[in-house]
Amino acid sequence: MAIRIDGKKISQDIKDELKVKTEELKKEGISPCLAVIQVGNDPASTVYVGNKKKACAYIGIDSRAFELPAETTEEELLALIRDLNEDDSVHGILVQLPIPDHMDEKKVIHAISPLKDVDGFHPESVGALSIGEPGFVSCTPAGIIQLLKRTGISIDGKECVIVGRSNIVGKPMSMLLLKENGTVTVCHSHTKNLKEVCRRADILVAAIGKPKFFDESYVKDGAVVIDVGIHRGADNKLCGDVDYDSVEGKVSAITPVPGGVGPMTIAMLMNNCVESAVRMCKS
Repeated sequence: MAIRIDGKKISQDIKDELKVKTEELKKEGISPCLAVIQVGNDPASTVYVGNKKKACAYIGIDSRAFELPAETTEEELLALIRDLNEDDSVHGILVQLPIPDHMDEKKVIHAISPLKDVDGFHPESVGALSIGEPGFVSCTPAGIIQLLKRTGISIDGKECVIVGRSNIVGKPMSMLLLKENGTVTVCHSHTKNLKEVCRRADILVAAIGKPKFFDESYVKDGAVVIDVGIHRGADNKLCGDVDYDSVEGKVSAITPVPGGVGPMTIAMLMNNCVESAVRMCKS
């Protein structure tokens, strides 16, 4: 019987730990603060921003919401980011993606100070990760590492296969698994014999954005499967990149969708924000 890796519970454990840590910081006069900027009213973004506000409220992090109209100019957004960079009471800055088409996403991400880049998207953050220096790590890959560790799954020496090479998940995931002494293969749309490569994996991370793409023929007996995908099927139910029902009986552990990787992303965002407050106020 496969272990169902419970991201809901593990993320709650992390938030509870952060709540205690935040209470202790406030006794020292340090009050972590996250600024969240949303441009436009994309419904999914509104839900995500709402969930981040709730997590901040639970942990005791001060959240400042900047809800800007879709017609906001790029220069107005960059000016707001500059102001927040210079505000010592703000420890984390997050621009909810996607942003309107008339804005340059790369320019906006680069404008956020690496000291406050709690999403871990800035090139300096990514560079720090690649050479093992302190910095913020993209929240979803950091959450996956916590899922594995807190479920008692060792990464050391394991054959790890990541399918997907995005800047947000695939690439940072590969570096984090390397840091934990995994032997890492990154697959993508040009990979030959994908099924054979996946079947070598002790730990398989599926992050390609195709619903139920990975069935039992892609996994070996006893593998650990981490499903990063999230989709709404024809039956209006959520599913991942992995065909859960097909794979569950063959693997040793698997993340469900929903309730697996998803909750960890916000938990790690909160962790980065608290860590930023510690770094900025105690350095």
